[in-house]
Amino acid sequence: MKISASIYSNKHQTLSDTVRELDEHFIDFFHLDCNDDPRVFDDIEAIHRRSSTPVDLHIISSTPAQYFELLRKTPVSRVSFQLEPFGKIVQFPADLPGQIGLALMNDTPVDAFVPYAERCSFVLLMTTTPGHSGGIFNKDTFQKIRQFRKLFPTHQIQVDGGVNAEVSFILRNLGVESAVVGSFLFQNKSVGPALLHLKREVVSSHYLIKDFMIETPELPILDVRDLTFKNALLTIEKYEMAFVLITDNGKLKGIISNADVRKGLIKNFGNLNNTNAFDLINSNPIVIEENKTIDELLGIIRGVKFPLQYIPVVNSDGDLTGALTFTQMIKAET
Repeated sequence: MKISASIYSNKHQTLSDTVRELDEHFIDFFHLDCNDDPRVFDDIEAIHRRSSTPVDLHIISSTPAQYFELLRKTPVSRVSFQLEPFGKIVQFPADLPGQIGLALMNDTPVDAFVPYAERCSFVLLMTTTPGHSGGIFNKDTFQKIRQFRKLFPTHQIQVDGGVNAEVSFILRNLGVESAVVGSFLFQNKSVGPALLHLKREVVSSHYLIKDFMIETPELPILDVRDLTFKNALLTIEKYEMAFVLITDNGKLKGIISNADVRKGLIKNFGNLNNTNAFDLINSNPIVIEENKTIDELLGIIRGVKFPLQYIPVVNSDGDLTGALTFTQMIKAET
């Protein structure tokens, strides 16, 4: 996951010193909030004179057209427009340089992105008030990220507001492409260790598994009464998660993965018609309870000798309530 440093959050250094320090630690982007103030472009020009690091600009304006010519004269790598409250659909000119994105506030549904999906390549999900450093991350954003990814699977997701090391781990797990970070970077003694925590490290967290798991409506699930070899294959194919969860009246009975299918086919290679879906079920998969913490999840991951790609989530009664997958985390790290 890339980190976009919110340079206006640094109240202790000049712009020049902030740019120099961040470049020394190979920051991915410089993030600037433009709250309807064209003077921000003076700072962008100053950054361009000192650094080749890409600029990530967030423009908050009900009249975005006034910034189009400024963007042509002083290009940035990416710019997100915050247009709320929404009125007439804004047409972004084709000759605007860089990536174009749409910023959405916390209470705005993700389908507000629909009219802009063809022109915009990413969404910026705001979890706190723009321009106010030090806000607390809103965990409802986890569900919003999943919703957006389901509706717009080819678009990138950027998150801004309250991102720290523990939130970063979950965002990476959800496949977020980049995060805007201010206070967490500049309140640490050094930018370097803070960046390491944000991009690679796993730290203790008070968030529970149920706060960010994939919920059952989004998962490949088959009731045991509907289980056939064909249905298992079709469900795996439909959801593209490489597994299907088998339930009995809502209780988890097991899981069939691509690997289980492959083993079953090899076993019955001489007569594939003998392949029985019930023989493919792993009835004792690794699971985690929904009220466990990330620390307990990491304990499970470290306790197995093979890489985990997914983990079913259950409640205290053994009912299936969700799942965790780790493929999005892998994609976000590349």
